[in-house]
Amino acid sequence: MMDEEITTTKCASCVASQPTQQKNCPSCGAKGTTVDGATVKSMLSVSLRQVREISYHFCAAADCNVVYFSGDGTQTFTTDAVRERVYQKESEADDVLICYCFQHTPGEIRDQLAQSGDTTLIDDINAGIQAGQCACDWRNPQGNCCLGNVRQLVKYLQSTDKFSVSE
Repeated sequence: MMDEEITTTKCASCVASQPTQQKNCPSCGAKGTTVDGATVKSMLSVSLRQVREISYHFCAAADCNVVYFSGDGTQTFTTDAVRERVYQKESEADDVLICYCFQHTPGEIRDQLAQSGDTTLIDDINAGIQAGQCACDWRNPQGNCCLGNVRQLVKYLQSTDKFSVSE
């Protein structure tokens, strides 16, 4: 559905926790990105005694139930071990969060686009970032800013006939 990558400006808290390594998910083989240990700890609903002092990676593959896996490939945490539903795992759902800091959903984006052909959510997220109110590195399961996901979804939806605005 949405394969192209979009360059985005990151919020200040995300710059420090920017993914740097890529490993393959031991379950599906998809490339994962390194996430900070604090992200993993804040997102898990299981005992933190299970979290080791090693690198963890995020698997964004929609058809894989693994959310985090250890760098050595011996440990995985699946969707049922995470506190939040994960947008990348349920991108077609209207009610899953796409922006975890400001509680925005794909349904809101679709509704705004259907009504006006545009959305104000990107401006709202940017305003929150400018006000220092984001905590993407702790609230977003992928461990970094949601703006890339939001912009990618908006671009995809605007490219479909359903949401195009005639002039």
